[in-house]
Amino acid sequence: MLEELDIKNFALIDSAHVDFNKGFTVLSGETGAGKSILIGSLAFLLGGKAGLEQIRTGCHEAQVSGSFLLEEKKGSLESAWDWLEEHGIEADEGRILLRRLVRDTGKTSAWIGGVPVTKADLADFATYLVDLHGQHEQQSLMKVSQHRRYLDIYADIVPQVQAFTGLYNRLVEKREILSSMNTNEAEREARIDMLNFAVTEIEEARLKEGEDEQLSAEESRLSSYEKLYSDIEEITSMLEGEDGSGILSIYKRLRGSSSHALSLDPELQNLNERVENSYYEAEDIAREFRRYKNELVFDPERLAEVQDRLELINKLKKKYVSGINSTVADVNEYARKARDELEKLTGQGNDKSSLEKEIAQLEKEVYTEAKAISVRRQEASSKMSGAVEAILCKLGMKDTRFKVNLTEKEGSLVEQKCGPYGIDNIEFLISANPGSPMLPLARIASGGELSRVMLALKTILSAADTAGTLIFDEIDTGIGGEVAVAVGEHMKKLASELQVLCITHLASIAVYADNQIKIKKGVEGNSTATSVFPVEGEDRVKEIARMLSGDSSSGESLDHARAMLQKFGGF
Repeated sequence: MLEELDIKNFALIDSAHVDFNKGFTVLSGETGAGKSILIGSLAFLLGGKAGLEQIRTGCHEAQVSGSFLLEEKKGSLESAWDWLEEHGIEADEGRILLRRLVRDTGKTSAWIGGVPVTKADLADFATYLVDLHGQHEQQSLMKVSQHRRYLDIYADIVPQVQAFTGLYNRLVEKREILSSMNTNEAEREARIDMLNFAVTEIEEARLKEGEDEQLSAEESRLSSYEKLYSDIEEITSMLEGEDGSGILSIYKRLRGSSSHALSLDPELQNLNERVENSYYEAEDIAREFRRYKNELVFDPERLAEVQDRLELINKLKKKYVSGINSTVADVNEYARKARDELEKLTGQGNDKSSLEKEIAQLEKEVYTEAKAISVRRQEASSKMSGAVEAILCKLGMKDTRFKVNLTEKEGSLVEQKCGPYGIDNIEFLISANPGSPMLPLARIASGGELSRVMLALKTILSAADTAGTLIFDEIDTGIGGEVAVAVGEHMKKLASELQVLCITHLASIAVYADNQIKIKKGVEGNSTATSVFPVEGEDRVKEIARMLSGDSSSGESLDHARAMLQKFGGF
């Protein structure tokens, strides 16, 4: 459950802190007030798109953080706890803080519980916390792959399907091994010879990681001996010049003068110490350069050895790896993979006859289990279709037909018929108007219709939903009157199982909410800003009155608003 949201310099929001409660929360405000900005900040926090346009004008970065309360390690949020444990992140007394920022350089950063994470990790974890449904990319119903997941949740077969996926993957792996074994024998032998040669050549070279970089540095030093010796000779001469012009000679005189000046004025103590330290530092530098010069020896034999070794390394790089920045580690990795492939091609464990028997047995198991899963899906699909249609009827789509459509995958072989999730193609079909053909749900044009389909699904799946917070953006598109009342009633019902947040323009939906938050846009100084704050008591009555008639001050509007709140339980 989302408990707190802090927003700083995001779009038109300068700074905002919002507390959220359980149940049904409505977000309201005049058109253009910035309701979508609040949802946008949440989408950004949950791993959504990040861009420079999200940074408030005149600022260098935008930042959003949110605190989530995780329920006990059971039920719908079990996956969130498992994810945290897998990634070594601890919750603080059952709470976890998500934080993300985007800078004007385009760089983004994200944290979960104070631990830096990638955008992908943030988005992955967020799916266990929030299900956000807007008008475009956040609509999971637009992805046919998600339809199978919804049906499996409704049919209560998710563990069975997960076990099937493991069995199917074993079959795919065994088939890949058999396919490799069935490769033309001449090609197989040629491949074995090539791999053996490569492994032998690389192993005989005895390459050490980082060796190429060390040798390159040594080769540069040895091949530049004369220039290097000349430079060192010049340096030592400047430091220790015999005619008294060397730096050390100058420092010695400087020490004497500084010491004498100190005896005349004690305030020069610090400066005298700095002179002393500089002298000893220069003396140490001179000593080190002298040692380096004495040890600097031109060794043509060693230079030849280094160049030969580098030539061998570069030859192996060019032969076995690609890329101008390849390393010794890349060559050794090629050898490792070559040894693994050799083991598969020549290993005694890959007995072809026994492997074929194992595959045949796995094919039977996979097909049998796929058919069993398909039967469970067929049984659940008609019930799910009817349950969704019944709710859609109450939500102003009484003539809508909804179908969970199952077709068997094409093909004659098990590997063609089955996929990692079974033998079924699953897609939601819908006909929103009498006489219209059933079409894929993904082709629905109306965002409001799509949101109401999602509301229906979430109502029947609420007990098994993986996310503890459900957010609807503009679910009231194209509805009003009794339909809006029905939508509000369903949102209220859904909120008994989940935390539900909803942006709406309709008072007949808002009055059902347990909590109401208002978004307001105003001018501060020379800039436009959006503020976010809860409305309660008479302030909420005024907001409902505004939503009803655009007038938050007339007695008639206020009385109507107060009566609706009292009738529908929002007051």
